[in-house]
Formats: sequence, structure tokens, C-alpha cells
Amino acid sequence: MLVRKLLGNRFKETPKDCVIASHALMMKGGYMKFMCTGSYSLFNPAKRITAKIEKIIREEMDKIDGQEVLFPVVMPASLWEESGRYTSIGSEMARFTDRNNTKMVLGMTHEEAAVHMARDTAKSYTDYPFMIYQIQTKFRDEPRARGGLIRVREFTMKDAYSFHTSQKDLEEYYEKCYVAYENIFRRAGAKNVIAVKSDSGMMGGNVSHEFMLLTDIGEDSLAICDDCGYRANVEVADCIVKNDENAIGEIEEVYTPHMKDMDTLVKKLGVDLKASAKAVVYQMNLTDEYVVVFLRGDLEVNETKLRNCLGGEVHAGTITEESGIVAGFIGLKDFKGKAKVVYDRSLKGINSLFTGANKKDYHLKNVNIARDVGEVEYVDVAKAFDGGICPCCGKPTIKVRRGIEVGNIFQLGTKYTKAMDMTYVDSDGGRKNPIMGCYGIGVGRLAASICEEQHDDYGPIWPISIAPWQVEICCLQSEDAEIKAAADKLYEDLTASGVEVLYDDRDIRAGAMFADADLFGIPVRAVVSRKNFDKGVVELSYRDKSYKGEVEIASAAKDIKDRIEQLLEAYN
Repeated sequence: MLVRKLLGNRFKETPKDCVIASHALMMKGGYMKFMCTGSYSLFNPAKRITAKIEKIIREEMDKIDGQEVLFPVVMPASLWEESGRYTSIGSEMARFTDRNNTKMVLGMTHEEAAVHMARDTAKSYTDYPFMIYQIQTKFRDEPRARGGLIRVREFTMKDAYSFHTSQKDLEEYYEKCYVAYENIFRRAGAKNVIAVKSDSGMMGGNVSHEFMLLTDIGEDSLAICDDCGYRANVEVADCIVKNDENAIGEIEEVYTPHMKDMDTLVKKLGVDLKASAKAVVYQMNLTDEYVVVFLRGDLEVNETKLRNCLGGEVHAGTITEESGIVAGFIGLKDFKGKAKVVYDRSLKGINSLFTGANKKDYHLKNVNIARDVGEVEYVDVAKAFDGGICPCCGKPTIKVRRGIEVGNIFQLGTKYTKAMDMTYVDSDGGRKNPIMGCYGIGVGRLAASICEEQHDDYGPIWPISIAPWQVEICCLQSEDAEIKAAADKLYEDLTASGVEVLYDDRDIRAGAMFADADLFGIPVRAVVSRKNFDKGVVELSYRDKSYKGEVEIASAAKDIKDRIEQLLEAYN
């Protein structure tokens, strides 16, 4: 490919609204063009990268007996009504009515379509197990589209669905997919991807893992113990604390005018957050019923855990006078509010707590839950934190890191097959619902995440397994017929030998050509110039700066091809 014929511009200045490196570099480098919020057109370099990622994915899915299929992007709402997700999913799903007045949806995931494809086909236990997968466009009306391809509304995803006749069979296949995912990320060149336990969310099921690329710009928080290898999304990570048993004291009322938050209480009264109970108020989405969560003053509520505990979605509460809740002074003792009360286990073992008095402008000292409240049920609804106790090894070694989710796998069970009445005849003649697993990878997000992980100030540093081209030839002084002829021959020889080559023979300054080459991020660069030609050599360098040297012009094509093969070996 000749650079002068390549559609797309490269820019010196960073476009506006690019807050992370991968977004900025892929816009500057002519990889994509903004169309509307959360939607981008991909130029040829980005399409070549994503095509290589898709090829790796297909190879690994085929190795575990996956069958590639294709589902429609547009589906009738009736399928989603069968599963119950037409109403349970909010505005993230795009809904519309066609000209026949039929309700339709744009696919944001395809569990329903997978069941629809298989339920009238796999009728006997002898048809199981099997896995079907696709690489398809999806649409999710993401409210917080950001970061270029990291978080978009329209995206390309590989989603796979396996069907089984036993939990044991699902678990065995789940492990195969887990290994296949590790292979995919390794082969794609992602260096810092780890698997963590996760919340299944709207997907359902009891067991799930997310594959996270560790980076400071990630939106997800992960609880990690380096000592024993425990890893979990903070959404599901246990929050374990060790409380010092303080003495049980007599209750004392404290006048606290205008002190409605913990920060103010700490500053003005020196309250020990680890010996205090704060209250956080929510309301149930469906009923607007109030929920008051009491937890240790230095901790935060984990809303995913709270949702799972309550069995429904919640939102921040708006306190009214009729609720009986005294905003800013909510306390454990004599709480009279019309609300469901949740006690986080972080309060367990603290004998004397500082808490609200349920009276305006007053707090209480030395509240003892057993004495002053009675028997309560403790649950875990707090967020894990740095220095927390690891639930696996019991040491205070939890570290909270940031990550980008690049893949996920779920054990769905019979959530969809039961709801959509998919059955098969088992060996005993009875009818049963198949057990499902599902497995997703965002293709564009993985490409952008690798760029985020591997770049410098000048551009991406693409792993050779997914780089748009394997080598770039830079012809300096292309107006010099002798130099141009040598560069042309190197291009022809490499292309003939099967090497993917980008060739820049434009009549521009060397600095501008090298700046563009940095933005292309191609692993190997070959520079043909008068200075090198007079020495009988071609200058070679690697984009990651691990090598720079010279090779004889006569053997340059073979040398470069051999180097590329060596580089590729690391990703096989």
C-alpha cells in the first residue's frame, strides 16, 4: 500500500475532546472519523487492525468447536418479551416500530436470537453440546460514550453462546473458553489483561468473569491481592474489615447544628470515621420505597451489591417530610422512617458508634447496636478498598486498580431457555431446558485498549500480530531516481514474499514522513536514503525502539522477512 494513495489524514495537533491517549492518537493518525456521539467510521488502517483481531478470535473459537453464524441486527420485540428483557432493560436498548406497526429492537446482545436459532433445531440430547458464535455490529444507546472506541454506542463484537445438557458439561466448556480468551489476548499482544470475578448484571447467571486490561484510564475498579492472586471486580468483591473493639459507653446526645455530612463532623468534632455509622438513602426504582443503608463512616455503598441484595434497581433517594427520615441526622437508634433498613457488616463488632440522633441538629455518641437497636441482619453492601482484607488469604493486602473490560464470559444457566421455552428430549425421555453459557469480546475496544496500553508521545506501538502493516518503507529523497528505484525494488521484493508493506514515497520532509510513520505505529521501519544508499545499506528500526541497525541493500528483503517471522513467533 502506498501512503500517498491511502485515504485519511494525519494531524500534528490533537483534536478537541480527546481525553485519553488512544482516542487522541487514533484520531491524529487517520484511523477513524467521528460521525456522531459514540459512532465512528474506520479508515483502512483501523479496519486492517480489527480484521486481524477478528481472525485471531475466529481461529481460537474454531479450535474449541465453535460454529460461526450470523444473527440479524434488527429483531422483533416479541423475542425480547419472551425473555423478559424488553421491559427489564432501560433506555440503553433502541426500540422502534416498523411500517407494519411491529415493535422492533436493535440488538445490543443476542442471547434471544441464539435461543431462537437453536430451539427448533436441537431437539434431542444427542444434538448437544454445541457452541455458536458471530462477529456482528451491535448498538447500545450508551449514556456515557467516551474515549473513542473504548466506550461507543455502535460497536463490533464477538458473541458466542454454548448449549449443554448438564452443569458439569457447561463448567468444562467454560474452562475451555477461559483458556481460549487468554490465548486471544496473548496473540493480539495485550500485555496486561487479567481475569476477574464479576457481576452478571442484566445477562443473568451465577458465575461470570471479566477480562480486564489494567490501565489507569479504565472505568472499572478491580480488587486485587498480589499475595494470593485473588481478583474481582469491585462490584462483587467482598469488603472485609477488622474492627477494634472499643468500650461500651453511655449514650450521649451531641448538638451538631448544620453538621449534616461526615466530612464536617470529622473537621469540627474530630469524629473517628471507623467508629461511626453513616446513613445513605436510596429508593427502589419500581416502587419508590425508601432504603436506608447504615455502614461504617469511612466506607462507601456498593450499589451493585445493594441491588443484588434487594433484588431490584435503586436510585439516590429524595427525602420528603412524609418519609419520617431526618436528612443529615439519620441514626441507628429509634429510627422511625418509612424505609427498609440495611445494615452493612462493617458495623459488626463496634461497641460504641457515633451516629445520627434522628433529630434535627443532633447526633449520638456511644450507640451500641445490640443494646440500642436489637438483633439485626448484617449483609455485605460496602465497596472494597485499598488495604482491605483479602477474602481469600485473610491478609490486609487488597489493592484497587483500574481496568478496561475487553471481554466477558458468563454461565447463564437456564435463564433464557426456560423463559423462551427451549427444550430437548433427554436420554430418559423427559423434556428439559438446555443450560447456556455466553462469551463476548469487543473488537474495536480491544484495538483501542491495546493502543492505550502500548504507545508513546508520538503514536501507537502496535504488536506485529495486529499491526495494520508489518513493515513501513520510508523513501527519503524520492526525487532521486536511484534512491527511488532502490526503495521500489525493496517494496516489490517484500510484497512478493508475502510481507505486508506500507510504502511512503512522498516528496516531503523527512521529519514529516517520520512523524506520520510514528502515528502508523508499524513494528518495523526501513529507511532508504542517499546517505544509506551510498553506504550500501538500508536503515532498520523497530517502533518499540528495541532495535536499530543497518542491513545490506542486496539482502534487505530477506533480512526483513526473517525478522518479521521471528517477531510473529512470540504471538503464535
